[in-house]
Amino acid sequence: MDGFAGSILRINLTTGKASVEPLDPKLVRDYLGGRGFAARILYDEIPAGADPLGPDNRVVLAPGPLSGTLVPAAGKITFASKSPATGGWGDSSMGGHLAAEIRYAGYDVIILEGAAAKPSYLYIKNDRVEIRDASALWGKGAIQAERALKDELGEEFQIATIGQAGENRVVYACVSHDFGRQAGRTGIGAVLGSKNVKAIAVRGTKSIPLADTAGTVEIGKGMYRAVFAAPNLKEWQNYGTGSVPPWANSIGAFPTRNFQSGFIEGNERFAGEVMRSEIVINDKACFSCPMACGKYSRTKTDKYDAYVEGPEYETTALIGGNCALLSIKDVAYGNYLCDEYGLDTISTGVAIGFAMECFEKGIITEEDTDGIAAKFGSMDAFAALAKKIAFREGIGDLLAQGVRKASKKIGQGTERFAIQVKGLEWSGYESRGAPANMLAYITSDVGSHHNRAWAITTDIAMGRDLVEGKAQKVIDLQHIRPAFDLLGVCRLLWVEIDFDKEWYPKVLKAVTGLQYGWDEINLVSERVWNLTRLFWMKHNPGFGRKDDWPPARFYEEPIPDGPTAGRLITKQRLNQLLDDYYALRGWDTQGHPTPRKLAQLGL
Repeated sequence: MDGFAGSILRINLTTGKASVEPLDPKLVRDYLGGRGFAARILYDEIPAGADPLGPDNRVVLAPGPLSGTLVPAAGKITFASKSPATGGWGDSSMGGHLAAEIRYAGYDVIILEGAAAKPSYLYIKNDRVEIRDASALWGKGAIQAERALKDELGEEFQIATIGQAGENRVVYACVSHDFGRQAGRTGIGAVLGSKNVKAIAVRGTKSIPLADTAGTVEIGKGMYRAVFAAPNLKEWQNYGTGSVPPWANSIGAFPTRNFQSGFIEGNERFAGEVMRSEIVINDKACFSCPMACGKYSRTKTDKYDAYVEGPEYETTALIGGNCALLSIKDVAYGNYLCDEYGLDTISTGVAIGFAMECFEKGIITEEDTDGIAAKFGSMDAFAALAKKIAFREGIGDLLAQGVRKASKKIGQGTERFAIQVKGLEWSGYESRGAPANMLAYITSDVGSHHNRAWAITTDIAMGRDLVEGKAQKVIDLQHIRPAFDLLGVCRLLWVEIDFDKEWYPKVLKAVTGLQYGWDEINLVSERVWNLTRLFWMKHNPGFGRKDDWPPARFYEEPIPDGPTAGRLITKQRLNQLLDDYYALRGWDTQGHPTPRKLAQLGL
């Protein structure tokens, strides 16, 4: 099968048995790879009502057909599972070098099922697959564990790990790789922890069978030339996402003090130029990527000294703005703590920001926090709370459950400012002044996250007060952006340096022989979107419109200051957006795909 190894590696952690299954050509034709493979497999295999932290859940690792090929930014892999954070569909995209190594080991998909009896790690070297004892690694941070396995197995192994947060089943624990790349969202690190899997180590020496080797080489060269000719490539190489905070602040979209505002004084301290001069040591790239948008940094003060990849924009927004830590060094140190503990920086920043607001409102006190003065702007408070979350100690045990559950237990009106949708904490864009972006967040199939449809520029282009026509724009983005996760490539080339997306059907044909234009690729992406919606319905009886709804803060409290002062989004406008969205998707008024739509998609 051109472009694919033709093999699925299934590891039953309960029995210790590893088996190789053939890759179904129909799965390839209908779902392409990556996120598509994961959606089909997990919908079929996870029984309704399965505990996300129980043995019936599964974890799928799925590169795409372009992963590991020598085209720009071909280093993406999807981690997917039933999410312990939400109880619904969960996936997260990771960069680095793991995707390529799995392909070189001869696998298109890895499925983990059951649960190991003791702490373990997976050793995969081509056809050799072993479940090895990880007792000596258990209790180590994610970065420490990766370093220890690199020392033991060799630098050529590509390794994914969990930290103490995953071991302790924090519902937003992440999976870490390459000392700073994460599958951050939806809590897949906790699922691995529940399965007693500390790490996955992979080494491959095989090749990817190409439909047209010469054509792949020629197209790949053309793609690299086009990337290097992009006029704004240099800025991304210099600053990565570090150029975004001042821009987000200037349009009133920078989350501040638990999303009380979209603007913060002092944001210029987060600028890429400041980050570059104060903490950045070097640039860092994922597999085959000329953008090198990762920044390897050292953050040193009288209180701490740490090395970290980052911080990227989302971390700066949710640790810096949302917790009001107005020092790039403090943000970078918070980033380091989360990376070592294996905590998603987005959810952690929202959870701690939520706790800080509760503290400043007198809803929780130092008696509840074991003496921590959980005030906005306190690095000491952030560090102490992050540790408590990772080890589930005291108030950390409550916050480790996510802000949806935490607010229900605290009560006292805190649900209004628990910033989440479907149980997933909101990522780094305040959206009361951006109806399209608001719609993108509330309908995202993992919960409130920006990567499915980052639509705030649509709001700026079409006008912030306009609702009409925005649902279609969001749907279009929800097809094309996740399509890159089908292919196994990073979307940032297209998003950030205006890379021509027409290169991808050309190289897909050269690699696999599949003649898919963007209409066909987007149809696959729409099929996956509807399948993940069905996953939610299968696992959550009564799921529907009520779950596509933001926290009350966004429709009850106008933004107090900054460029979007006075804005909110009313319930009427939210309902109008959802009505338009459901109708255009071919769903009923409760947000359920209709039989006609499913038939059109071959579902």
